[in-house]
Amino acid sequence: METTIDRLFLDYSVRRLRQLTGRIDECLNRLSNEQIWARGAENENAVGNLLLHLCGNVRQWIIANVGGKPDVRERDREFSARGGQSKTELLGLLHATVEEALAIIGSVRAETLTERRIVQGEDVSVLEAIYQVVQHFSMHVGQIIFATKAFTGADLGFYVEPGAAHGRATP
Repeated sequence: METTIDRLFLDYSVRRLRQLTGRIDECLNRLSNEQIWARGAENENAVGNLLLHLCGNVRQWIIANVGGKPDVRERDREFSARGGQSKTELLGLLHATVEEALAIIGSVRAETLTERRIVQGEDVSVLEAIYQVVQHFSMHVGQIIFATKAFTGADLGFYVEPGAAHGRATP
């Protein structure tokens, strides 16, 4: 059976969000609760804030606006938090949110991709909403990876060069 372009896009979006969530898991497993909530300056976001923000974004764009659930997002609270949730609680929230969104993305039909939604005052197609979430998620995962490397000095081993000697990963 031939794969259609809608399935390529939707299946890739699901795989990519799963991969990125796994990278967050790897990072948080290397950080203490104190590091997760640490800020270099008041105008910076802690890793914990980024996790709350990712959950809020995924919930608003996918779960509410693609999936039809109520939009209960309080965006300012994602950034004003200064702790209060442990690593375990944050990961639980992230996994529950992402899994709910993945089920919605996986069930989207080809004809639904062109339907319009108003999200954060923007008129977007369902395809655009999914694309926005994947790219937004990826951007913040990059920030979490950077912070984890800064805190730990570790090579996280996410990227292996093809043909690299001894399977050595690039930082």
